[in-house]
Amino acid sequence: MKHLLSAADLSREEAVGILDDAERWAATQGREIKKMPTLRGKTVVNLFFEDSTRTRISFETAAKRLSADVINFSPKGSSVSKGESLKDTVLTLGAMRIDGIVVRHSACGAPYQIAHSGWTDASVVNAGDGTHQHPTQALLDAMTMRRHLVEGDVRGQDLRGRRVTIVGDVLHSRVARSGVNLFRTLGAEVSLVAPATLLPVGVDGWDCDVFLNLDEALDVAPPDALMMLRVQRERMSSAGGGFFPSPEEYAREYGLDTRRLARLASHTIVLHPGPMNRGLEIASPAADGPRSVVTEQVANGVAVRMAVLYLTMTGSKE
Repeated sequence: MKHLLSAADLSREEAVGILDDAERWAATQGREIKKMPTLRGKTVVNLFFEDSTRTRISFETAAKRLSADVINFSPKGSSVSKGESLKDTVLTLGAMRIDGIVVRHSACGAPYQIAHSGWTDASVVNAGDGTHQHPTQALLDAMTMRRHLVEGDVRGQDLRGRRVTIVGDVLHSRVARSGVNLFRTLGAEVSLVAPATLLPVGVDGWDCDVFLNLDEALDVAPPDALMMLRVQRERMSSAGGGFFPSPEEYAREYGLDTRRLARLASHTIVLHPGPMNRGLEIASPAADGPRSVVTEQVANGVAVRMAVLYLTMTGSKE
C-alpha cells in the first residue's frame, strides 16, 4: 500500500491488518525510549492547508517516533499566500525528494490528485479533505472501540455484532463518512442521528440506519459506541447558519447530556473526534466521565499513524 486516501478503499483484511500493526506500535510507546529507527533517513511533510491541532501533532509525533525527519507546512508564510497553486507546491516538494506527504485540504479529492497526478513519487496519506474523508481518524476510532468492545485478544478481530451510533453534524463531517465506510467494513451496524438539515443529500443510500431523533435511536438501536460529532460552525454562514434554530435547542434535541448518558448500557463508550463544543453536542459530565474514551482516541491516533506511515512508506508490515 503506497497511499491511504479513503477508508472506503480498505478491505476488511487490510483494515484489521493496520489495527493489528497499530497494536504492535502502541506496545513500543510504553517504553522509556519511544523512538524507533524504522524510518531513519526518510522525510515526511505535513502539508496542512486547514487548521489542526490533534491530527497534525499526532502525525508529527508518529513520524518522529519512527525517526523520520518532519517538515510542517502551512499556507501562511509560504508561497501559497502569494498565489502558488497546489500543483506547484507539490512539484517543489517532489524536487526535494520528499518520501511522504500527509495532506489536509479544504477541497475534496485534493489528496487523490496529489497521489495520482504524477507531481510526486512520495506516499500520500489523507489527513482530511473537505467534507469527504479522514481515514486515519476512522482507524483510530475503530482501534479504540475494538479495545473496549472485543473480549480477549483483539488481534485479528473486527467489530462484528457491535452497534456504532454517530450523532450530530453529519453534513459537514468527513469523520462520519469515513466512519460509516470503515465500521461497516469491520462488520459493525452503524446509525446516523442528526436533524434533517444536517444530513447530506443521498444519505439514504449510505450503508447505515438514519434517525432524526436521538432518543428514538437510543431506544430502537442501543449503541455499544456513541460518537458525538462537533457542530462545525466555521462551515456555516453564521452561528446557527439556519441549520438549527438555536444552540440551546440543538443541545436539548441532539446533545449528550446527563439524562441521556444515564440511559446508555453499562458497557457503552463515548467518543468524540475533537475539538469539543462543551455544552452543545456534549456536556462536560459525558466528556470527562468514566465512559469517555476521548483521550484514548488521541493516544491511539499516534499508534495508528505510526502503522500507516510505516506501511505506506516502506510497503512492509514486518
